[in-house]
Amino acid sequence: MINIIDGGVTAPKGFKASGVACGLKNKQKKDLAVVYSNDIAVAAGVFTKNVVKGHSLQLTMEHIKSGHARALVINSGNANACLGERGYRDAEEMASLAAQLLNCDTKNVLVGSTGVIGMPLDLPKVCSGIKDAVSLLSEEGGHDAAEAIMTTDLVSKEIAVEFEIQGEKVRIGAMAKGSGMIHPNMATMIGVITTDANISKELLDKALKDAIAHTFNRVSVDGDTSVCDMVVILANGEANNEGIVKEDIDYSTFKSALEYVCTHLSKMIAKDGEGATKLIEVVVEGAKNDEDAYNVVSAVAKSPLVKTAIFGEDANWGRIITAAGYSGADFDPNLVDIYIGELMVCHSGTGLNFDEEKAKEILKEDEVRIKIDLKMGDASDRIWTCDFSYDYVKINGSYRS
Repeated sequence: MINIIDGGVTAPKGFKASGVACGLKNKQKKDLAVVYSNDIAVAAGVFTKNVVKGHSLQLTMEHIKSGHARALVINSGNANACLGERGYRDAEEMASLAAQLLNCDTKNVLVGSTGVIGMPLDLPKVCSGIKDAVSLLSEEGGHDAAEAIMTTDLVSKEIAVEFEIQGEKVRIGAMAKGSGMIHPNMATMIGVITTDANISKELLDKALKDAIAHTFNRVSVDGDTSVCDMVVILANGEANNEGIVKEDIDYSTFKSALEYVCTHLSKMIAKDGEGATKLIEVVVEGAKNDEDAYNVVSAVAKSPLVKTAIFGEDANWGRIITAAGYSGADFDPNLVDIYIGELMVCHSGTGLNFDEEKAKEILKEDEVRIKIDLKMGDASDRIWTCDFSYDYVKINGSYRS
């Protein structure tokens, strides 16, 4: 049984965190977070597939090759990206200072940055923030850390769960940020997951990648994929379970809990998309293969015309079948059924005389489900997205202001 508990990234044993304002954002909003494990932790990560990568991300990708980490430093308000050698040196300085203050190896410090691309970090402010954040580390600091990594997010995103493995209570805590430039693989999001489970490096890496494939990598806000995106997980073993070293029932239990956490945060990211008023789940069934299923859900989820129709509460299913048609998937349009909520609006590729008022009631809800049945095979997929409102343009038209 998976039980939701309080605490975010500090819910698992042996983790501390903090979040402070160092001046990278306006109005003294929190903009620097530190997450720290009392003991060295097994570490794994998944990173953006964008060829352009931020300097902090590059450093983390290098440090995590060891499979271990002790701490993570994240700043918001500045992406530390596309700055040449200076950007990488600044990331190294962040890791080095944190390591010095935490009395650990620099290579065991991971770094994340998110915000405006191409603007140099104000390193004195960042260093001052790291010093403050380290001094404020506590087992109650998870909420502050979750707030400090936000950019255009309207709400902080965190969750913690508790379950049992090998007779011991095990916890997973997590936080994430993300609101715009969201699309697989990956998006303008940073996720930090902590656990006190005792699990091998190889299985932790496998569990994370498998969980992310159909959670964080099934979120789309606007079809853009940024340069600083990552999800990392630290497992310090302080739950004192015997150890997860093979793909057995204990591994399955851990993976299920991890997927639960990732699903929760993924839906929060989609629901908090820039300017969003509705969470949309796009489901495809009956595809010939996994690739076709993914191509259809991805095309529908990032279609501006579909998203604006949902915002306007207009059951314009023609936009849905059109997006499926240009997705690259192989299917017969004369077989397609489309549902908005439980209401069938298209049968075998032909429009139905459905109840428009009923459709509008469904589209007024905060969460809307679109299902497309291709009737070509057994493959299926789903993705979470949001509607496009007027506010999306307002937010992104003045992002640097």
